[in-house]
Amino acid sequence: MEYARLGTSDLNVSRICLGCMGFGNASTGQHSWTVDEDATRDIVGRALDAGINFFDTAIAYQKGTSETYLGRALHDMARREDVVVATKFLPRTAAEIEQGVSGQEHIAHSIDASLQHLGMDYVDLYIYHMWDYNTPLHDIMEGLAQVVAAGKARCVGVANVYAWQLCRANELAHREGFPEFVSVQNHMNLIFREDEREMLPCCEDASIALTPYSALASGRLSRRPGQTSKRLEEDSYARLKYDGTADADALVISRVAEIADRRGVSMTEVSLAWLLTKVTAPVAGATKPHHIDGAVAAVDLHLTPDEVAYLEEPYVPHAIVGVMAQNKPADKDKEHVWLTNAKYLDK
Repeated sequence: MEYARLGTSDLNVSRICLGCMGFGNASTGQHSWTVDEDATRDIVGRALDAGINFFDTAIAYQKGTSETYLGRALHDMARREDVVVATKFLPRTAAEIEQGVSGQEHIAHSIDASLQHLGMDYVDLYIYHMWDYNTPLHDIMEGLAQVVAAGKARCVGVANVYAWQLCRANELAHREGFPEFVSVQNHMNLIFREDEREMLPCCEDASIALTPYSALASGRLSRRPGQTSKRLEEDSYARLKYDGTADADALVISRVAEIADRRGVSMTEVSLAWLLTKVTAPVAGATKPHHIDGAVAAVDLHLTPDEVAYLEEPYVPHAIVGVMAQNKPADKDKEHVWLTNAKYLDK
């Protein structure tokens, strides 16, 4: 395993981050394909043995049971100081807004709930899961500053964000003396590369780490046509993200398979090796212990410039899908306010 510094923080993370959305109690009704606590322990143990020290979860995953399963496994299998744990908080709910719960209060409640689930005193990386158009940015950044000052998080990151939002948030943080975001976790893989336009150069310029999720496109970049899995069959959200571009993506996927055959490696290794040429640590999920093996092996697979170009050549622009497409202001007037009015941008 190789390790890298996470942006401008003092965290050293494995080049593969274990994504934990696949852990948790399936009876919560959120996802039917997640694995139980015993399976979680097997996967976490395999990851630790392979040198993975970076784990990513969220309070939203299976109503907090992903955090609970991960926390218990790490408590029994690793020293706290040897692992880097990231979790995320959601925007304020409509009920919280109606009750007058502030952004700072919402973040304080969220981190306390996550720490209780995890059984930990702090997380290493606390991530703003998606942009909250109903809460002033100043409230969010101040709330995160309070979490760091209280010793409940070592540093902060952001997910599902546009480059202009990242720049605006870190500009505000710099001006106010708040912690700046050290990492960005957006949707990126060989068949969804829209972040290469603005986010990648933005992060490179500011030394911000990229830890993209959906690194294997929910299994599409690790399986040949006709091969299936429980997740491919049951993950309706992934189908929403990828089915509309399946024809265009098929050529890219076929080239992944071609290079895998030529190299004598798995498609997982090729797909993640490509991402590793561009980002700090892709977030790779696992629902079986052997999924860890392909992800870890990707770190040692070095694609040639010609192979990288061959994989990239068929790509066509994609519309924004998933969280960022769905998470929008309630009306265009409010979006205009966010973009132009200092009351919302800075306060």
